[in-house]
Amino acid sequence: MARKVRVRFAPSPTGPLNVGGLRTALYDYLFAKKHGGDFVLRIEDTDRLREVPGTEAYILEALAWAGISPDEGPRIGGDYGPYRQSERADLYQKYADQLIAKGKAYYAFDTPESLDELRAKAEKDGGSFRYDHSVREGLDTSLSMSNEALNERLSSGDPYTIRLKIMEGSTISFDDTVRDQVSFSTDQMDDKIIMKADGMPTYHLANIVDDHLMEITHVIRGEEWLSSTPHHVFMYDALGWEMPIFSHLPLILKPVGKGKLSKRDSAKFGFPVFPLDWHNADGALEFDGFREAGFIPQAVINFLAFLGWNPGTEQEMFDLPALVQAFSLDKIGKSGARFDFDKAKWFNQQYMIQMADEDLAIEAKAFFDDSVCHDKIVTICKLFKERVYSLKELPEVSTYLFSAPTKYDEKTIRKRYKIENKAAIQEMISSLNTLVSFEADTIQNTIKGKIEAEELKFGEILPVFRIALTGTLKGPDIFEVIAVLGKGEMTARMHAGLDLFDAIWKAKHEQA
Repeated sequence: MARKVRVRFAPSPTGPLNVGGLRTALYDYLFAKKHGGDFVLRIEDTDRLREVPGTEAYILEALAWAGISPDEGPRIGGDYGPYRQSERADLYQKYADQLIAKGKAYYAFDTPESLDELRAKAEKDGGSFRYDHSVREGLDTSLSMSNEALNERLSSGDPYTIRLKIMEGSTISFDDTVRDQVSFSTDQMDDKIIMKADGMPTYHLANIVDDHLMEITHVIRGEEWLSSTPHHVFMYDALGWEMPIFSHLPLILKPVGKGKLSKRDSAKFGFPVFPLDWHNADGALEFDGFREAGFIPQAVINFLAFLGWNPGTEQEMFDLPALVQAFSLDKIGKSGARFDFDKAKWFNQQYMIQMADEDLAIEAKAFFDDSVCHDKIVTICKLFKERVYSLKELPEVSTYLFSAPTKYDEKTIRKRYKIENKAAIQEMISSLNTLVSFEADTIQNTIKGKIEAEELKFGEILPVFRIALTGTLKGPDIFEVIAVLGKGEMTARMHAGLDLFDAIWKAKHEQA
């Protein structure tokens, strides 16, 4: 009988979750839901020295914002907890002892200073130091001492680590759903530490022990962990455990296509590489987030899904349920995926356009002053959502709906405005003020009817209205704008604009 699919996302709280980590969580989630399985969140916090306060809370908030809900994890619970490795510390020594008993691991009493000396000497000789089969017999390890001497060292409290004993002259192979069969020569593998001197396990031991005890069936993680996998396979074999199925995801590359995307690229290229803003210990903004840049979470998820995966069709728009149905590991590519921020903006715009104005206004509320009412934001969303790429742009592009423009496109006025048309424009203003229904369609009919009746040109009249009311030729339907402004504001702005345009026209003709 096939085991129930169980996957885990296991970030370390040594810094904020970036988009690469969020993509891994997404793929884990999609695979679990596609197969009716469980998505487990596990916090791997055994590296106490590098732990950054607030990171775990950030991870949980980022996943919640993205709509990726764990079935088990910290603050959630489950049958396989606890879900923080620091709370599982008493579990790991037992398995390290088993590896020692099987001759697959050993005690190492080397001091940090002695290892630093070995590294420095290797560098001086033009090489690099690797703790492996070629050096371990000559170092301060249990392999070079009698049982009596070892017991004396252990009982005296001398600090030690426990290292894997990788045998030379062999090959470790495993299947990977993304990369097919992968093989590593043990001659190129080091004797990794699995238990630190402080009694805490390293990632390598804690990872496989927790995956085994939590009955994880599939390990989906980034390519950077591929080189560690042979050590994990070595321990699975040594302990006689069934291995999970591995899938190592391709790297997310810089926009230029060369090199792995990094947090420094956020400032360099001017776009976020984290789901949410990250503030340092002093409260200062350190990294920008997609949420605060005005991105809708569904758009970010859709964008990230395509960084390494392709459905094999022309379809690009997938909400989370649709991604669950379409996702499969065999459609993940081996090559790195370029981080195309323009594509992310395109996805965001498409989701904004598709959303109901009421719903979009709720998302956009955070970017407006508290004094702006919901109905006004709904109107702004309706008018501008096809003209912007993010929610953050909405307040900026709609400023003239709140106050009259202070700058005008004078170049267009010199080209389009004719003083002889002023009387007709004033009549249009008067006609608009008599309308009972001040809606866009009635406003349009009134202005266009007057233009046709006077045998005027649309290109000489409509730009005058637009610039007088907004200051620019850019923007949504001018009749919609007039309706939003209302009769009083429209009238005041038009009269002020016409006075200015008269002055510009007179100055132009005096110069001529």
